[in-house]
Amino acid sequence: MKKAVYLLIFAAFQAAAQSTSQSSPGNYPAPVNFTAEQDHQNMMDQLGIKSLRPGPSGNENDANHANYDESKANLCPALPDVLTLKNGKKVSSPDVWWKMRQPEIVEDMEREVYGRLPKILPKVTWETKYIDHEYIGFTPVIAKQLVGHADNSAYPLISVDIEMTVVLPANAKGPVPLLMMFGPARAPSPSQPNPAQIDELNNALRKLLVQQDPALQNVFNEHPAYQMVTASYPFFGPPRQPTPGPVDQPGVNGVNNDPPTNEQLIAAGWGFAYINPGSIQADNGTGLTRCIIGLVNKGQPRKPDDWGALRAWAWGAARGLDYLEANEPKVDVKHVGIEGVSRYGKAALVTMAFEPRFALGLIGSSGEGGTKLNRRNWGEAVESLTGGEYYWMAGNFMKYGASEAKFGSKTACDIPVDSHELIALCAPRLLLVSYGIPEKGDAKWLDHQGSYMAEVAAGTVYKLLGVKDLGVSNDYNTEKMPPVNTPMLDGQLAWRQHDQGHQDQANMKWFLKWANKNIGR
Repeated sequence: MKKAVYLLIFAAFQAAAQSTSQSSPGNYPAPVNFTAEQDHQNMMDQLGIKSLRPGPSGNENDANHANYDESKANLCPALPDVLTLKNGKKVSSPDVWWKMRQPEIVEDMEREVYGRLPKILPKVTWETKYIDHEYIGFTPVIAKQLVGHADNSAYPLISVDIEMTVVLPANAKGPVPLLMMFGPARAPSPSQPNPAQIDELNNALRKLLVQQDPALQNVFNEHPAYQMVTASYPFFGPPRQPTPGPVDQPGVNGVNNDPPTNEQLIAAGWGFAYINPGSIQADNGTGLTRCIIGLVNKGQPRKPDDWGALRAWAWGAARGLDYLEANEPKVDVKHVGIEGVSRYGKAALVTMAFEPRFALGLIGSSGEGGTKLNRRNWGEAVESLTGGEYYWMAGNFMKYGASEAKFGSKTACDIPVDSHELIALCAPRLLLVSYGIPEKGDAKWLDHQGSYMAEVAAGTVYKLLGVKDLGVSNDYNTEKMPPVNTPMLDGQLAWRQHDQGHQDQANMKWFLKWANKNIGR
C-alpha cells in the first residue's frame, strides 16, 4: 500500500514539474496542441488528399457492413512476390535476400506503411524504482519496477518515461529466456504469508490484544479456532497454485481455462517483462505532437514518412531489451521474445520485423496492420485505419484510403508491400501467429484466413534461409486454415488457432513447448 502511495505522490510531483516546464518554453518552440481531427487533416493537407473512403462498419446489420463473403475477399489476389527484386530478377540465395531484397522491403515498409525512425533518437537511462520478492504460484520471483528516462535535453518541454516491470524466477540456476509483453507494467501481487506465518501473526495479535484487555483471554479460550488474519484476507494467504487447465479442450461459456500467462511462464522456468506502450507513445492522434514522436519532432506535426505509434512502441521495446542486455545477467538475452494481442499484436510483429535482437515472437489476434493481408477485402480494411487509427502508421499510409487527391485515388492494391513481407522480415527467427475463434469473441473482423494466407506466402523466405515454415505449400490462394486447435508447430514459422476469445493466453502452453524445443531447453 505504501509503495502505491509513494508512486502516486511521485507521479503528481512529476506531472507538476512537467506542467511548470511547459509553461516556461524559453527559447524552444511551443508544442503544437492539435486535436486528433486537426492532426489528421494536417496530414491530409500535406499529402494533397481531398477525401478518404469511409471504412466498413463492423455491424453486419449496417448497409456498409464489412465483407464476409469469401468469394469477394480477394479482389487483388496477386501479392507482391517476396522473392522477386524490383528489377524483376528472382532471389536465388540467402546472400541476395540479405543484401538486396530485404533492404527493398524494409524501405517500402518504412516509407509507405509504418514510418521511418528519426535519424537522431534520444538515449534512454533506466532507473530502478524498487525491487520486490514475491511469489507467482508456488515459485519465488524477483520483481523490478523500472522507468526509462528518455534524454529530453534537446527539447525539455516534453518528457518520456518508459514504464517496465521485469520478473525473474528467484531460484534459477542460470540465465533464463524471457518474454517481453506489451501491456500495463504492473508488478505481481504482494507476497503472501504461508500458513505457518499466518499462525504466527494470529498468535502475536492475540498476545497483543490480551495485554491491552486481559478479559479477551476468555474469548480466545472459548474459541481456540478463531483467527483474525486468514487466507481469505485480501492481503494474506498462502501462494496460489496455478489452476490446471485441460490440455486442449474448449472453454466453458467462453471462460479461459488456462492459468494466467505469467504463471505459465514462471512455471516453465522463463522470466517475463511488461512494457507499457502508453508510456512510450499515446494510443491516439492527439499524442503525435507529444510523447516520443513529439519529443524528437520538438512538438511539431509529423511529416508523411515519419514513424507512427506502432513503430514507436517497437522502439520502446528495443530500449527495454537494451536494459536487459546491460543489466540482467540472469536473463538469456539471446532468447528474448516479444508478445502482444490486438493492436499490441501489431506492435509485437513490427518489433520482430525491425529489431533483429528479438529471437522469437508470439503475435496474438493482430488483424489489419498486423498479420492480416492489406489486400484482402474482409472485415477490417485499410480504410478503417486511414480514417481511424491513422496514428499507428506513417502518414503516407493514408494515401491508400484516398478517393480524391492530387495523385488521383489509391486502394490497398496499390501498396507496394503487404503483411506477408512483414512476416518475412522476421525470418529465420521464431514466429508463432495466434488467433481465437469468432464464437468466443475473436471477431471475424480480424480476418483469420487472411493472416494464415500471409504466413503461407512468407514461408518461402523461411525455406530460402534454411529453416522450416508451416509445412504446407506456399500457394496462399488455395491453402485453407487448419481446423481449430490444430497446432502447426513443426517449423520456425508457426500457427495455432485456439478455441477461445481475443487473447493468446490459451496458446501460451503451446508457445512455450514450441519455443523450448527450438531454443534447446
